[in-house]
Amino acid sequence: MGYDWISFTTDYGLADGFPAACEGVIARTAPTVRVLHVTHDVPRQDVRRGAAILAQTVPYLPVAVHLAVVDPGVGTSRRPIALVTSSGVLVGPDNGLLIPAAAALGGIVEARELTVFHLDPVSATFHGRDIFAPTAARIALGADLASVGPLVDPSSLVRLPEPVTVFEPGRVTTEAVGIDTFGNIQLAVRDLGVEVGTRVHAQVGDRSLLAVVGRTFGDAPAGAAVVLVDSAGQVAIAVNGGSAARLLKAEPGVRAVLLLARR
Repeated sequence: MGYDWISFTTDYGLADGFPAACEGVIARTAPTVRVLHVTHDVPRQDVRRGAAILAQTVPYLPVAVHLAVVDPGVGTSRRPIALVTSSGVLVGPDNGLLIPAAAALGGIVEARELTVFHLDPVSATFHGRDIFAPTAARIALGADLASVGPLVDPSSLVRLPEPVTVFEPGRVTTEAVGIDTFGNIQLAVRDLGVEVGTRVHAQVGDRSLLAVVGRTFGDAPAGAAVVLVDSAGQVAIAVNGGSAARLLKAEPGVRAVLLLARR
């Protein structure tokens, strides 16, 4: 079985030729396979944010080989892996990046370490080009998964620590897990259990603002804050026509506390 598409997600940015070099390897190996670029603007070395972006995107992509590289451990003992799911194959580093996306695609059916389809020589600092891209291309061409390398026990795969969320009467303590290009702050919680119109005092790090629980951005006046469920199903703090992240000087990983008032 082959794949018509390879999706491609990295923290490489676009200032250098890194994405193009990887896509070139794919094109030389599998010239009929199309590459769908998810993003190359994952914050540098932010594995958790890359994992979230990948997991939130893959359910809407064609069945594909999903090549993802956010790899601060490149060249170390961390394994290069492929995770087989019922809806595609994920290729990248064994650092937790691929696990949430595998869950979003139905769970891991099989895991393999990538030991075969490497360029020669392999750079110690660019496994995206020399290991992940050629392997993804071979899988897209229909290579048997057994040919990419030995089986890996899924229980041995590296997993990212789960954010801790605590619900108390009138209070939710959680974590900011991502900030999108509009400045919306995505939190590690999916449901506040309160009605639209509930007033919220939202503190992220050492800054705070007043918001209202809404269904969409327009449920708050222009320039005012709203707490809503975003397109990925996560609770987020947003500002109608502005940037919550700028107002709160928020960064992923900081503590967030929502104090919920009665409507």
